Amino acid sequence: MMKGRNESYEGYLILLGFSHWPHLEVILFVLILMFYLTTLIGNLFIIVLSYLDAHLHTPMYFFLSNLSFLDLCYTTSSIPQLLVNLWGPEKTISYAGCMTQLYFALALGTTECVLLVVMSYDRYAAVCRPLHYTVIMNPRFCHLLAVASWVSGFTNSALHSSFTFWVPLCGHRQVDHFFCEVPTLLRLSCVDTHANELTLLATSSIFVLIPLILILSSYGAIARAVLRMQSSTGLQRVFGTCGSHLMVVSLFFIPIMCIYLQPPSGSSQDHGKFIALFYTVVTPSLNPLIYTLRNKDVRGAVRRLVGW
Repeated sequence: MMKGRNESYEGYLILLGFSHWPHLEVILFVLILMFYLTTLIGNLFIIVLSYLDAHLHTPMYFFLSNLSFLDLCYTTSSIPQLLVNLWGPEKTISYAGCMTQLYFALALGTTECVLLVVMSYDRYAAVCRPLHYTVIMNPRFCHLLAVASWVSGFTNSALHSSFTFWVPLCGHRQVDHFFCEVPTLLRLSCVDTHANELTLLATSSIFVLIPLILILSSYGAIARAVLRMQSSTGLQRVFGTCGSHLMVVSLFFIPIMCIYLQPPSGSSQDHGKFIALFYTVVTPSLNPLIYTLRNKDVRGAVRRLVGW
């Protein structure tokens, strides 16, 4: 076992990516580069705008800035390597680089699951407890929630990364994916990985299903509060902010559930690649657009910033 692990560690791995479809690689390179640049520009825009405009120094935009920074880090952990592999003939990555990519991708993905729950709780407090909102979501509590999201994500990733690191790859070098993630690496092992698969399934249930249940519970309470509202302006504002968050939740959780809530041996690898491509490339680029296109607060902040 140690010999197999050390052979992989001292060498490199080959990320096959989309090499089975060479005619698609140039098209994918252009599309992914466009989405990546959109992600960088859109999320940096939200972070800078939220910092510069005092009207956006609220819990909602504090968490949204965290989400934007998270998406920047998440895409950067895998997309540059994917672009290099799509552009040139070399599709290699060092074993150390693969494990580093695995750790940060899993840590940031888990953090986003928890952060989306925190954001739904913020919307619940704003709609259902409006008179106590500033007391409940005070700056200290908001910072604690953000720190808890990041710590839980990186702690969960440390668990899985360490378990995956000790799984012997037995000299196999070809990773049939465009980045290193736990289910794909477990397929390379020549030993029984059922314990790893069960651990992955259990923690994925904790960090995917439980957050999803909490989010839906929050929005169930919000829906009941909305039905009692008389003001059409209030209704529009609630639907504007909550609708954006629900759309982001759907775009993130549905693909994640398709990948992580089933045993690695039970999913189609080609199918999994395109699902992973969606939540690593497309979703982070759409988040800024979803939150800003119909957001009056953001449009007002832009006008104030440019002096209109």
